[in-house]
Amino acid sequence: MQNAHTSALEQKHAVLDARIAEENLRPHPDDSLITRLKKEKLRVKEALVGLS
Repeated sequence: MQNAHTSALEQKHAVLDARIAEENLRPHPDDSLITRLKKEKLRVKEALVGLS
């Protein structure tokens, strides 16, 4: 069960990373969106570390 949860968190982390990269490639990136995505990515990373 914990393996599935870890995998889901890792996938969510990767999706957030891709969304941040995609937003940064835009001519006029939305800084507030990038900040929100980075905060969410950090929360996911902290959850992953807490599972270790």
